[in-house]
Amino acid sequence: MRAPLSHHRRKAATLVAAATALGVALTAAPAGAAGIGDPYFPEDGNTGYDVANYDVRIAYDPAHPDRLDGDTTVTARALRPLDRLSLDLKGFQVASVTVNGAPAKSFSRSGEHKLDIEPARRVAGGATFAVRVVYAGKPDPEGWHQLVSGGVNAMGEPHGATSWFPSNDHPSDKATFSLTATVPDGWTAIGNGRPGPTTGKDGSTTFRWREDKPMATYLSTVAIDKFTVHRSELPDGTPVITAYGPDVPIDDVAKATEAQQPEIIAFLASRFGPYPFSSAGAIVRSWTKESGTGAPDLETQSRPTYTNYFWDAAAVHEISHQWFGDSVSFTDWRDGCIAECVAQYANQLWDEHQGSDLDTGFYAPTVQENRNKPEFWSTKLYDPGQGKELAPALYFKGSLMMHALRRTVGDDAFFGTLKRWTADHAYGNASFPQFEALAVKVSGKDLKGFFDAWAHGTTIPPQQYLYPGSLAPLAGR
Repeated sequence: MRAPLSHHRRKAATLVAAATALGVALTAAPAGAAGIGDPYFPEDGNTGYDVANYDVRIAYDPAHPDRLDGDTTVTARALRPLDRLSLDLKGFQVASVTVNGAPAKSFSRSGEHKLDIEPARRVAGGATFAVRVVYAGKPDPEGWHQLVSGGVNAMGEPHGATSWFPSNDHPSDKATFSLTATVPDGWTAIGNGRPGPTTGKDGSTTFRWREDKPMATYLSTVAIDKFTVHRSELPDGTPVITAYGPDVPIDDVAKATEAQQPEIIAFLASRFGPYPFSSAGAIVRSWTKESGTGAPDLETQSRPTYTNYFWDAAAVHEISHQWFGDSVSFTDWRDGCIAECVAQYANQLWDEHQGSDLDTGFYAPTVQENRNKPEFWSTKLYDPGQGKELAPALYFKGSLMMHALRRTVGDDAFFGTLKRWTADHAYGNASFPQFEALAVKVSGKDLKGFFDAWAHGTTIPPQQYLYPGSLAPLAGR
């Protein structure tokens, strides 16, 4: 089912605006130009079309870990006439490509991850079209992770999707997502969104999942293992599906965290606005073979992924991303702070909810500990630099900035800004400079000096921005 046309008109405008901001002249670019022009990942994505839906069908047998069979249909709208286009896909042997049911005139590979396609007939500007790619082979380990349990999990940030299905792999082009995964009997496939019917045939089981809200490609996932699956509901009936890998401890902490999910979601909704998706839950997977230990947790849309353990601090962080990062996604990879700075601060908000004083229990001691550490302050929070798009500064310096902003503008304006942000940009994309402008508008304050010091600066902020409002008496400690 396609998303409403109004969404695609808005998203097309977002893509054009993003490309313009990145210096990509759409009118002058070749039809279907490869690479949206992201400052950090210039070859990612394609400017020629706006994806509406991914229909990803895979078959995988964990007994043969070097082979994934895929059959993906990408439904999109041409933003201009297309004589050629490209998708992002790493590895695999591509058996066939069709465009609107007709075999492509040609298809070939280029660069590290491009599948270049020439349709048999030009796709008219504004037309909806479908590209079907049938492929097989060994998935790329950047996003396809072998687990010590014998299962697998597909996920990765900033990349991951290209390891298992062809896509327009940039956060600015979001789309709904259907997954059909066929695995041997005894194995379970978990994906994004709500489950569809499960069917069995000839020793195999097919699982179906559907994410009905637009999703950035890096937020997609499939996890295949011999899961223990628990099902419950939020008070409004939203399904909560929590899956544990076979060697993951389901101890008292995990059970308590699982039971806390409705409370965490309700609390974050009180700060950020209504929960944005039609399902919730968690995938708690085993360790990865390639690392021998874990991998970062990830806010895979509607069902975050955790490695080996499920506890409340991790849950609060990843669930908060459902608003900041998932529903409202980056315009480009310079914007990581709008997701990570808020998500890290969400842990402090949760601590405050449980009785902590954030001024004296979090902010003042953290500033004092790092006051004389130039390296703590040296990374910009907006546009931190290529290779630093997920730098630790976004989490630690970033959470301090969010608390300082709260003390600068007051609680009403601070939480009003967060709620306005998630409402204004729901299921779309927005940049950190847009967040700065919104904070100014909601608060009525001149925040240029504040954001210059905190988000764009590379040294410890001046005293008036470091200890604003109720923090001022703590400056001498």
